[in-house]
Amino acid sequence: MCVCLCVCSSVKSQPPLGFSCIIDNISSLFSIFAFATCGGYSGQMKVRVDCADKTQINSPSARFQLVHFNAPLCERKREETVFLEGDFSTSAQFFVSVSVFAFLYSLLATVVYFFYQNKYRENNRGPLLDFLVTVIFSFLWLVSSCSWAKALSGVKEAVGNKQILFLMSACRDSGNECSISDMPLWSRLNTSVVFGFLNFILWGGNIWFAYKETGLHKQMLINGK
Repeated sequence: MCVCLCVCSSVKSQPPLGFSCIIDNISSLFSIFAFATCGGYSGQMKVRVDCADKTQINSPSARFQLVHFNAPLCERKREETVFLEGDFSTSAQFFVSVSVFAFLYSLLATVVYFFYQNKYRENNRGPLLDFLVTVIFSFLWLVSSCSWAKALSGVKEAVGNKQILFLMSACRDSGNECSISDMPLWSRLNTSVVFGFLNFILWGGNIWFAYKETGLHKQMLINGK
């Protein structure tokens, strides 16, 4: 990142391209944080079951990267497969995909700004393409962040205390008592949502600088005179 910022400082004398370069580098860092905090997450939950026959069962940790887990029954040495309600993988995959492609484009844009600046400005194709891609990624960040925030809310509801206890047969039996000893930690996933919206703000703000690089902005200035 230090190297990239040094590269941006060399084009800073030609604003707004220098500002776009700096924003691209900051957004690439935030993109890394976004997919790093979202991808590969797994949460754990433990349920204690006090059976009517005075026996006690502690369920093994249920890892919620799967759509189901094995829950114990009060009958000895028996288990049931409990399926969680809802499939939220699509929103998570979409969010991570946007993060990865945004990161790759930011790096590519930095290289083009520094090493191929003459070709970038040739026939105004580079600035126009950069402007269009910036608008597209701003929209994708908004959609994916909203979708992932809604999906995360659904995940929390799907593995909530009441929902998990309702899904387990042993806990639906009025003669048994169930309690949850461990709950999943959501701080990592909450952070990913925050970084998603921060990326939207950065890419949205960069639209203006990318637009000023295009011939559209220059033509409007000429017409205004």
